[in-house]
Amino acid sequence: MQILSTIERSHSFFMPFQRRWIEDGSRLKLMEKSRQIGMTMTAACRAVETTLGDDSVDCWVASRDETQGALFIRDCARWARAFAGSSRRRGFSLLSRRAFGADAIRFANGRSIAALSSSVDAQAGKRGTRILDEFALHEDPRRLFAVAYPGITWGGSLEILSTHRGSGNYFNALVREAREGGNPKGFSLHRVTLEDAVRDGLLEKLKARLPKDDVRQSMDGDAYLDFIRKGCPDEESWLEEYCCIPSDDAAAFLPLGLIRDAEYPAAQTGGRRNAEWDYTLSELRASKNPLYLGVDVGREKDLSVFWLVEIGGGLALTRKLVTMEKAPFSAQEERLYELLSLPTLRRAAIDASGLGRQFAERAAQKFGERRVEGLTLTAPLKEELAYPVKAAFENGTIRIPPAEGLRTDLRSVRRECGMGGVLRFTAERGKYGHADRFWALALALRAARIGEDAPRVFAERLGKTEAFVF
Repeated sequence: MQILSTIERSHSFFMPFQRRWIEDGSRLKLMEKSRQIGMTMTAACRAVETTLGDDSVDCWVASRDETQGALFIRDCARWARAFAGSSRRRGFSLLSRRAFGADAIRFANGRSIAALSSSVDAQAGKRGTRILDEFALHEDPRRLFAVAYPGITWGGSLEILSTHRGSGNYFNALVREAREGGNPKGFSLHRVTLEDAVRDGLLEKLKARLPKDDVRQSMDGDAYLDFIRKGCPDEESWLEEYCCIPSDDAAAFLPLGLIRDAEYPAAQTGGRRNAEWDYTLSELRASKNPLYLGVDVGREKDLSVFWLVEIGGGLALTRKLVTMEKAPFSAQEERLYELLSLPTLRRAAIDASGLGRQFAERAAQKFGERRVEGLTLTAPLKEELAYPVKAAFENGTIRIPPAEGLRTDLRSVRRECGMGGVLRFTAERGKYGHADRFWALALALRAARIGEDAPRVFAERLGKTEAFVF
């Protein structure tokens, strides 16, 4: 089609995160996004491009209200006029004579882009591409998805874009399923925070549109992010509207109910004290199932924690949990080497940040780098380590000791958004520790990984009922 070169040139207008969305031809697409980063205009451009194809289908747009739907169609009209102007110069008719209506655009190929009412029932009986804009703001996102999805059976794609509205919203459920739950629906997942958009050039584009005396003209990226953050009514609004963090998901990372559900029944700790999770060395040596060890290293302020799990029967079973406070490194190494010497211990992951660096290096030299992995707990790595922990608790495939201090320590982890929109995991230091047990457990699950795709693979395998095969 002669218009193709015009469309390709239009892509240079967009920022990288916008181009990734436009050029993603997946059947199912999902984006969690910051407010006001230009994605409605981006989705409108893609809608026009795809509807122009020789084998195209109609496109149906569902916005949160009629006004927003009309704005989406207006953006589509702008792109259609731009493409039509170029095509007319080449003798190609892009638009039909009655192309523009209050809620629809019809093209010469017989296809159209139409805005539907916010009613879920408006989706029924229509075939073709679906764009669900600001999905989380619809009255019933779950039912909207259920009714819209069958519409792409005979062709087209389902594209969902939204800012979050609480962790209980079905939009967040779809995002978490795609990111943490093995992605069974097969979504192509995009995530764009305000910080991501600024890094891709948003501020420069904004300055080109602003008056010369606007205060933002003199700002760099960090200053602009701080400006927007201070303008929010509270931190919760900043996290949700601009950082892709659902408001009530910014509190405890592990709900207390999940923690209690994962505890060994109290009755099983009778007879011999801590019979299920405080195995003796002789019992551990007799274990037939693979063992994995996570070690969080501390000295003066923080605890040193050794968390040993046995993988068997589809469960991650705590078999040893050792905490040491202000213990000399020689004593810590002695305990570590006892556990590393176990015959079925496959791998250990050790916090090699700060004090733990030499600790991890010496262990690797003694037992081999294939058996001992030292990890520096950066913010991105903490995110990678934390989600398999949560998945294990949610899947009911982990067992932990029933102890108040442990509950408090696991519960202390918070997911927050730092300066610049960077996601981080934090915890207050209390009498039960500084989330030392949480990170020891996260490292133990990391040790049980396969390959580089560890969080997803481990979460998928942990959710099965059969024993692991490593």
